[in-house]
Amino acid sequence: MKFRSVFDIIGPVMIGPSSSHTAGAARIGRAARHLFGREPKYAHIHLYGSFAKTYKGHGTDVAIIGGLLDYDTYDERISQSLVTARKNGMKVRFHEEDAHTDHPNTARIKIGDDDGELELVGISIGGGKAEITELNGFELRLSGSHPAILLIHNDRYGAIASATAILAKNEINIGRMEVSRKAQGEQALMVIEVDQNIDDSILDELERADHITQVAKISD
Repeated sequence: MKFRSVFDIIGPVMIGPSSSHTAGAARIGRAARHLFGREPKYAHIHLYGSFAKTYKGHGTDVAIIGGLLDYDTYDERISQSLVTARKNGMKVRFHEEDAHTDHPNTARIKIGDDDGELELVGISIGGGKAEITELNGFELRLSGSHPAILLIHNDRYGAIASATAILAKNEINIGRMEVSRKAQGEQALMVIEVDQNIDDSILDELERADHITQVAKISD
């Protein structure tokens, strides 16, 4: 069930005009920013379905870039986010795609700088809610409604146990967990939604755990 209360349907406190095309889009952009860990130097935004047809009129473009600038849905600076991003040196390109997708409000975001790159697919499901459905080639389901840890690891025995043991030791409760891999014995991804934001010291400990190669988080 995607909506648990009437407030999920109404949407969050936000800059308009649309909960799905503006607030949801901002959350997709902000998830990309948090997973990347810093402001990117370039952003290629591929829009599909309704996003591609109406993104300028509904503010989807400024919302996604506002998210990449770490603006929340209610931040009044969203309206000027394209101007701000370019002043900061971010190179932004939007691509209107004709390809059919499973959801009409879909964005594929490619961001990066000299030190790295990230690519994700996000969908805006209404009421200001968004889900991340793909990250760097991994399929996943990440709501962004709860704090989450994403762990890239080698597909080896003990990787999951080492991560969950660290969380248990620090009294972090797991609300939902999902594991995916590209192929047996290769790179894998753990997505762990938790009940509270995670201190950086715990993230450092996770990164030192057996078989873990990269750690990222999304805060609420």
